[in-house]
Amino acid sequence: MGVVRHSWELLKASWQVLKLDKELLLFPLLSGLACLLVMASFSVPLFIVGEGSRFTGLISSNNTILQLSLVYLFYFSNYLVISFFNSAVVICATIRMNGGDPTVWDGLRLAWKRFPLIIRWAFFASGIGMLLRLLEARVGWIGKIVVSLLGFAWTVTSFLVIPVMVVDKRSTWAAFQESARLLKQTWGQQLITNFSFGLIFFLLAIPVYPLIALVMLSGSIVLMSFVISLVALYIVLMIIVQSALQGIVQAALFKYARSGEVAIGFEEPLLQNAILPKS
Repeated sequence: MGVVRHSWELLKASWQVLKLDKELLLFPLLSGLACLLVMASFSVPLFIVGEGSRFTGLISSNNTILQLSLVYLFYFSNYLVISFFNSAVVICATIRMNGGDPTVWDGLRLAWKRFPLIIRWAFFASGIGMLLRLLEARVGWIGKIVVSLLGFAWTVTSFLVIPVMVVDKRSTWAAFQESARLLKQTWGQQLITNFSFGLIFFLLAIPVYPLIALVMLSGSIVLMSFVISLVALYIVLMIIVQSALQGIVQAALFKYARSGEVAIGFEEPLLQNAILPKS
């Protein structure tokens, strides 16, 4: 309940920033559309060439190196897209927190200037993510717990990488080191995040499920299609909002960790308790 309460307070604070720059919602929307294009670029060729082709045969063969290479390329492409648009959110949020009035063009333009850095970060981070997934798939339940802990440690330690990278223009490894240093310097050696927007938005989505069940029991195809379409739109909107708010929180925590300054719309106790020593 403490995590839920703190998540809600952080959500409300970041929402105040989002209300000043509603155009930030465009970045997660573009990110989602670009990820769909990435998915299509990998899946459509399989339908075009059809079964029995040399390409399809290679994919379905026991060529592990080829399969892993394609999986990694898919990971990397998606991570690159997500990192680019998340960088744009962080850039615009940082401009707002420094007293400016950012535009969508500012976010895209400055993120593009950092694109070589973002490519290198996506290359590194997607490799770590894929490695953790491969390990998790090949170990027992004790190993899965260990891998989950490693993944959690990676997520927390790298939390400020994108703000460090796009604001301070640090290289991949330097940004990762600075992220770890700022987190340890500000919040301590052993860290645990004290908020989860994913949990909050999961709770906000709970009323949707009984609604779908009732509509399905009604037996009306028209009503069912209409409600499912509304639910899908609602979930997409929640994902877009969650992504924008997450970027705003990253920018606020980076500003606080680096300079001790409290961003517009936030309060210092809220930022102090966003990440806690692990007991």
